[in-house]
Order: sequence, then structure tokens, then C-alpha cells
Amino acid sequence: MSKRPKAANRDDSPAPAQAAKKPAAQKATAAVKKAATAKKATATKKATATKKAATAKAAATKKAATVTKKAAATKKATATRKAPSAKAASAAVVPAGPRKAESRLGMVRRARRINRELAEVYPYAHPELDFRNPFELLVATVLSAQTTDLRVNQTTPALFAQYPTPEDLAAAVPEEIEELIRPTGFFRAKTKSIMGLAAALRDDFGGEVPDSLEDLVKLPGVGRKTAFVVLGNAYGVPGITVDTHFMRLARRFGWTGSDDPVKIEAEVAEIFPKSEWTMLSHRVIFHGRRICHARKPACGACPITHLCPAYGEGETDPEKARKLLKYEKGGYPGQRLNPPADYPGRPAPPAPGVAPGAVQRPSGGQ
Repeated sequence: MSKRPKAANRDDSPAPAQAAKKPAAQKATAAVKKAATAKKATATKKATATKKAATAKAAATKKAATVTKKAAATKKATATRKAPSAKAASAAVVPAGPRKAESRLGMVRRARRINRELAEVYPYAHPELDFRNPFELLVATVLSAQTTDLRVNQTTPALFAQYPTPEDLAAAVPEEIEELIRPTGFFRAKTKSIMGLAAALRDDFGGEVPDSLEDLVKLPGVGRKTAFVVLGNAYGVPGITVDTHFMRLARRFGWTGSDDPVKIEAEVAEIFPKSEWTMLSHRVIFHGRRICHARKPACGACPITHLCPAYGEGETDPEKARKLLKYEKGGYPGQRLNPPADYPGRPAPPAPGVAPGAVQRPSGGQ
């Protein structure tokens, strides 16, 4: 009996196809998974890059804003330093105060050094009104309002020649006084003041000029400035004379920020010892008239620029600045017809038409 061939195993016959199908499916799944992973990585990378870009942009914006803010602040500070306030400008002053922060002690030391150095520059500083006694100084100071000391010095010789005492002046005819003092300006108001103070001296003080601030300021036309001029220069009583020159320089030097004469006087009095008040006034006023002018200070010719916070507000070129100097500093006559013996400049000339040394007389006088 013949044997038929043994049939092949049915389970083994489809194995190759299934084996081929399984790796293909796994491969496709892996590919899909890989693609998803790659896509996710790409999205993550893109998100990270976007976040970094946004962060960098925000940082750049913040930096730009900071730079702009600092630039604006710097520009504002520079403009503030260069341009005085409306209040300071109206007082023809600059500024007020040092360019760098300065302590109170530092300011006081610098102020006193300015005084010492001005004493070396102007060892001959003095009142620039001609006078022979307290009465003449009092009248001359009242007349000096709104005019120059030179104009007063050219006017008072004739006035005092005819009215040498308070009694004489109090009994004068107002129209004659007006004619005599007309060159000083505001002659009607000034006539009323000097005749009024002469009458007060005659009636209340025995014809003598009082030597106290309280009594002096009671006289017609006499304020604290005039009183301190008389007290300091006729009686040796220390006082600070706050005129327009002193006010201007006190602010430029950073001693005060006020434009009130009484406040300036009080603030400056706290900086300097009382014994220096009168000469300090002369030195500062001298410097203001000769170098540190109101409109165009001669900064380039100033000997105390290293101590001045306002340096640069005027002409800084040395040659141009020297042309701005006045009185003896510029080679010109001073304001007094009869200056002190140690004055290094030339005496001022008398009024036009009056010979040097001659006593001026009122029109029609004998």
C-alpha cells in the first residue's frame, strides 16, 4: 500500500506573510511616532525661540526706555543748570548754587575763602561815596538810589557847600534843592527825603546822626541798607550792605537762593563772623562793579573762578573778558573824586564844566 505524501502543516504555511506584515506595521507605527516626536520637538523649539525673542525684545524695549529716560533727565538737568529760573532771571542773577552737591560746611568754608581771596584782590576796598562826616555820608547814600556813586559824588560838593548841616538843609527852599540834585534822578522824591531826614535830625537828635540801626531807619528815606552804610563807615559798627551788586553775587556764589534783601542779609550773616561784615560788603560790591557784572560778567578775567559755581555765565575768553573790566581794573578812573590814599586807580573827574578841585555851586549861587 502506497503512502501518500504527508500534508504540509497548515499553521506553518501563512507564517512568512504574517512575519512580513508585522514589521511593516511596527515600522509604520514607529515612523508615525517619530514624526509626532519630531513635530513636538519642532513646536517646542519654535515656542522656545519665540519666547526668547519676546524676552529679548522686552529687554531691548526696557533698555531703550531707560536710556531715553536717562537722556531726558540729563537734558533737563543740563537745561536747568544753564537756564536760570524766571525768578532768578528777573533779578538778573544766575543761579543759584554750586554745580555739585555741597554740604553746608563745605559752602561756609568756600564762602570764607572767597572773602579772604577778595581781600587780597581788593585790599583798598572802601565806600565809594565822598563824605567828610556822618551827615554827608547819610545824605549821599540816600541820593545814590537808582544812580551811580560817581553821579552823586559829582553832585554833592555844591549841595554841601551851601547846606553843610542838618539845620541848613532842613530850612532850605525845596526848589533850590531839587535843582542841585537833579542829576541824580528822582530829584523831587529825594529832595523830600533828605529835607525830611535833616528836619528829623534837627528836631529829634540834636542835629547829630544817630549811631543805632533802630534810630536810623526811623528817618525819612533811610532803610536798612543805608543805615548799615552809615553805621559801618561812619561809626565802625559792623553791618552787611545788601545792594543790587551784593544780592547778585551772593546768589552767584551760592550763599543764598533768596532775592529778599532782609533774608539775604540774615543768611550771609550766619556764614561770616560779625567783624567781617562791613569789609565783606565792600569787597563783594567792588567785585560786582569791576568784574562780576550783571549782564556780562568777565569770567575769563576773574581771580576767584575756582571758587565760583556760576563760572561760565559770562565771557570766559581771557582777552575778551579783560575788555569788560571796569574802573581801576580796566584802567579807568574810579567813582570817587577824593578817593583814599591807597586807591590804586585814578580819581573820578568832577561834573562836566567844573574845574578839578573846584567847589560846584548851584545855578546863580555866589
